Amino acid sequence: MKIILLVILLVTLFFQGYSTGSTSCQGRCDEKYNSQNKCHCNSKCSQYDNCCSDFEALCNTPAPGLSCQGRCGEKYNSQNKCHCNTKCGDHNNCCSDYTSLCGSSGGGDGGSDITDAEIKSMSEALYALDSNKPSASELIIDSQARVPNSETSSQNDLSPRPLFKFLDEASLFSKPSYAAFVALLDNYERNTGTTEDFTPQQLAEQDTFLKEAMSNTELGRELYAFLFTKGRYSSEEEFLHDLKMMWFGLYSRYAGKMDSSGFEHIFAGEIKGGKISGFHNWLQFYRLEKQGLIDYYSHSFDGPWTSYPDVLGMQFMWDGYFKQVGSSIIGCSPEFDLAVYSLCYITRPGKQCKLSLGGKPLVIQTYTWDKSSYGNGKKYIGSAFPATP
Repeated sequence: MKIILLVILLVTLFFQGYSTGSTSCQGRCDEKYNSQNKCHCNSKCSQYDNCCSDFEALCNTPAPGLSCQGRCGEKYNSQNKCHCNTKCGDHNNCCSDYTSLCGSSGGGDGGSDITDAEIKSMSEALYALDSNKPSASELIIDSQARVPNSETSSQNDLSPRPLFKFLDEASLFSKPSYAAFVALLDNYERNTGTTEDFTPQQLAEQDTFLKEAMSNTELGRELYAFLFTKGRYSSEEEFLHDLKMMWFGLYSRYAGKMDSSGFEHIFAGEIKGGKISGFHNWLQFYRLEKQGLIDYYSHSFDGPWTSYPDVLGMQFMWDGYFKQVGSSIIGCSPEFDLAVYSLCYITRPGKQCKLSLGGKPLVIQTYTWDKSSYGNGKKYIGSAFPATP
């Protein structure tokens, strides 16, 4: 009997160790939250940007009423939580299994016949048009310590110096899109559960940024022209309005308060449940590090690019709160950041989006916000970030 009990104990300890050490959701879907796990496989992980890389494939099975099973081609019904017709992609409200069950014709890949090859081609065009990105002399970083994925949760400060060694603010921050972007970053309360309350000036700053980033840059105009030719938007006015709602429309992440938006979560960063949530922008990182509010610890991923933009997956402390892996595109213009995330969210909402930058692959993971909507059932952007291995 003692031998049997010992065997049971060893097997239990083995599987406990597997669950906390694994970076896969195999056999872990809907598991309870465990702070020791390297990544997670429950319904909340997308809100915290800490799902395992195979969560979508293994665990994200639609709940009743959220599947296209037996519903392909159905007529629009405003009472449905998600939709399964050829127009659903135009409104970003397809059920998550629409593509796999109904096919890609007429909108299965997020709402049009936009192929992966076309998305890669467009991302290369945006990459080539990013004339406002910093040069090697305008931005110098000091990435220092690199850690394996197994050590990203250790919270060890292995980098004695700041990440940003030099940034030519006089050159970059005088550019209209940079100035408009930076003006937005101090408009938010970082703690979820605190209602966001904007002044008329702050609301006007949202419009200014979209105008400077999308209307007044060749990069932004190229993105609009692509989406226009694909039938996504019939006018620039419609395009800008949708971007404003998608990125700046408020929704509640905690306690029913209108406390969050896609822009705040992705670009400014939030604190939820005692941890950093979102925060995927290099300019915000630079600003806060300069103010002494961010302590850069290490990085676990460094992209293959030898010039800007590049991608880093970073570990850092933000005024007492830790981010296990915060991935950002480093050294791009604000309009490039906004454009690639918007391209991916509009064409591949809630999925992985395959880009190509300078001939090298980059995957952007996007998440939809499914608890509220705008317009005719369109979904706010929940999150978007570079998916690092």
